[in-house]
Amino acid sequence: MTRALIFDCDGVLADTERFGHLPAFNETFAEVGLPVRWSEEDYARFVTIGGGKERMARLLTPELVAAAGLPTDPAEQQAMVADWHRRKTARYVAKVEAGELPGRPGIARLVGQAEAAGWVLAVASTSAEASVRAVLEHAVGPGLAAGVAVFAGDVVAHKKPAPDIYLLALDRLGLDPHDAIVVEDSANGLRAALAAGLTTVVTVSAYTAAEDFTGAALVVSSLGDAPDVPTRVIADPHGLGIGDEVTLADLTRIGDLAAGAPPGTDPSVSTDPVAAPEE
Repeated sequence: MTRALIFDCDGVLADTERFGHLPAFNETFAEVGLPVRWSEEDYARFVTIGGGKERMARLLTPELVAAAGLPTDPAEQQAMVADWHRRKTARYVAKVEAGELPGRPGIARLVGQAEAAGWVLAVASTSAEASVRAVLEHAVGPGLAAGVAVFAGDVVAHKKPAPDIYLLALDRLGLDPHDAIVVEDSANGLRAALAAGLTTVVTVSAYTAAEDFTGAALVVSSLGDAPDVPTRVIADPHGLGIGDEVTLADLTRIGDLAAGAPPGTDPSVSTDPVAAPEE
């Protein structure tokens, strides 16, 4: 049985929204002379919109367009927003490369163990591909990142909560939904994954802790790096009894339950990071 682990990027690989995207948006607004500065409360609303260009486009109310002297032609507005987003992405990537956004607890540990056990690894995100790859490399290191497939940006028609990005990942990787487990941080991401038939673990982030995660197989504060940052379980509908870390064995049990197989029947999985899969 093929095993796959698919991560969202923002809020999952790193706490990118508060410390990366929000300041990059505001710096870009200042650069282009737009009279907008998002507070954390403002951004908590905009972050529910999938995609950076889509968030920026929501600013283009008739009042702001008139006040800022912006173009009214839809095609010109689309080109303008695309330019804003390119500038914002460059600022964001610079922050990532400067080491301002460390990986979230447990990400590097689980990716390393899953890679050693022969799992397929991927990231599926509606953020710009350059941003996703930069975050991934800094979260897990260039060596591990090289073995992770990335599906990101405008490669699908509809962004989360639509399932398109996950359906694309399944198709390109040749996976059945029962083969994969997704790690998400938001209700929109959870809905996207569930709509694609994917079992989903949620690691809540700064902007999503109060959202509705009905349907998740597990909800935790983080994947955990004991003893410094232990996992706090928020919802465990299967009664898995998660310890201080979410382990590869835990994910295997979750996958078994989703596939209807007796838990722990896959001999290819071990929490030992040097274990190899059994062919």
